[in-house]
Amino acid sequence: MHAWREQRERAVRAHADADERRRADEAAEAARLVAWFAAEATQRGLRRVRLTVQPYDGGRPYRSRLTGWYVDRARIRAVDAQGNFYLLSLPPSLRARLFGADPSPQPAPLIVGRGGRDGESIPLRDLLTRRLAAGDDWP
Repeated sequence: MHAWREQRERAVRAHADADERRRADEAAEAARLVAWFAAEATQRGLRRVRLTVQPYDGGRPYRSRLTGWYVDRARIRAVDAQGNFYLLSLPPSLRARLFGADPSPQPAPLIVGRGGRDGESIPLRDLLTRRLAAGDDWP
């Protein structure tokens, strides 16, 4: 019984380690894609805009000091010129309403929208490539 338990614990640890390595590899690939996008957008001269932050309740957007490119039409995801990825959605806040909001960079997902309720997901590479192709005609 004791040997079986040890074998099971080793298998669980091996599985967890493999999952952690997979997540780290995905995060590194996503970071490379975002850095590529920022460099390519800069090289192409895509106009950077002042980014706004959407409150969860759908109210008026908050100002931010961030500039960069929105990468989705909902204006929830963006990349700055330094290659940082941002989720531009925060809980409603009086402080953010008065003084603005400056969200922190987030790790980019390789599949954007995975697990979302609407069922729409897209590979990060495709999303960024579409954004580059749209140029400054992005809404």
